[in-house]
Amino acid sequence: MDFKGFNFSDEIIEGLEAMRFEKATPVQEKTIPIIMEGNDLIACAQTGTGKTAAYLLPLCDKLLKKSHQGVKAVILVPTRELAMQIDQQMEGFGYFLPVSSTAIYGGNDSGEWDRQKKALITGADIVVATPGRMIQHLTMGYVKFDTVEHLILDEADRMLDMGFLEDITQVVSHMPKERQTLLFSATMPPKIRDLAKQILQNPKEINIAISKPAEGILQAAYMVYDRQKIPLINSLLKGKELSSIIIFSSTKQKVKEINRALRDKGFNSQAIHSDLDQKERNEVLRSFKNRNVQILVATDIIARGIDIEKIDLVINFDVPRDAEDYVHRVGRTARAASQGVALTFINEDDQLDFYKIERLIETDIYKIAVPAEMGEAPEYKAKALYEAKGRRKNKKGGKSFGKKKYGKRDSSSNKSRS
Repeated sequence: MDFKGFNFSDEIIEGLEAMRFEKATPVQEKTIPIIMEGNDLIACAQTGTGKTAAYLLPLCDKLLKKSHQGVKAVILVPTRELAMQIDQQMEGFGYFLPVSSTAIYGGNDSGEWDRQKKALITGADIVVATPGRMIQHLTMGYVKFDTVEHLILDEADRMLDMGFLEDITQVVSHMPKERQTLLFSATMPPKIRDLAKQILQNPKEINIAISKPAEGILQAAYMVYDRQKIPLINSLLKGKELSSIIIFSSTKQKVKEINRALRDKGFNSQAIHSDLDQKERNEVLRSFKNRNVQILVATDIIARGIDIEKIDLVINFDVPRDAEDYVHRVGRTARAASQGVALTFINEDDQLDFYKIERLIETDIYKIAVPAEMGEAPEYKAKALYEAKGRRKNKKGGKSFGKKKYGKRDSSSNKSRS
């Protein structure tokens, strides 16, 4: 669908043409008309589907069509990286539109706090904020949200996973009850439904490819022992012309170890994790985006919340414990209908977790044999292990594992989502 079909103002159409936004994505086609009509909305859509523009464009259109003072829209997000990304996209629109925005997030020096305070007092049109930092400003008494007409929760499931529920409800308590509220989430566990009941009014709902990697991602996996992982990366990357690679690991300690090992092998790599301050993280991301760094080794801190074009390869150095996090990790590649490759290293202990991923996305991911010179590798026995675990549970009087559909979770996965 062409963006002209949404009846946006001329200024927005001109801006979209200048920025080479040509065709709306499926999530934009379905959500923009609902938002333009003023309805509350629950949108379940995976990362990389264009959901940011899906709410920013109608929001900007509404702000253009009537005079306004004070903060008119608040966008709550789980991480500073996502807050910065959305604010940067708003800056892009801002070249063509008289709409202002500001990003509110933690980990800054006093100068950054003063900038945020000034923006909140003077009343930027759109505030993009992490819940914790927003609470800090609200408790100081100078933030006025009585003019807010639009509240957007982006990656709501991630915010709840990070323990932001009380912060979200506290921020919402400062806003008028009469407002438009939009909730975007990659998954829809029960706690998201409960939150929606509290803060939305008669919402419309849309679902776009829940918990399923983009079709452009070529997925494969290797069964390996831990000692084989670094040599396997060396084998996969040596002599290859890949300009942009992300390697995910579950802990910052592993990220540091992987990065050191890669640099010892002569690879151009950098690590990003929570031990870096905001300035250092920004510099690493900037170098990676500018292709000055070939390999970014990261924790799940960037599995959501960054948008970097043309990532050639994503490697899961270890299997994420949460099956849905796999979708977000591999979703860093093949964005916006492009192509990409996602490889996962599975050791003996990770087999059950990987099998849950295959069940969630309803795909048997192809297993590639490690190069012969690396010696023997573990055998993939996940299905048998999974079925044996179910039988043991039945003998103890529990329920067997039922087949899971997109967006729903079986009892073995509830520990991280409920």
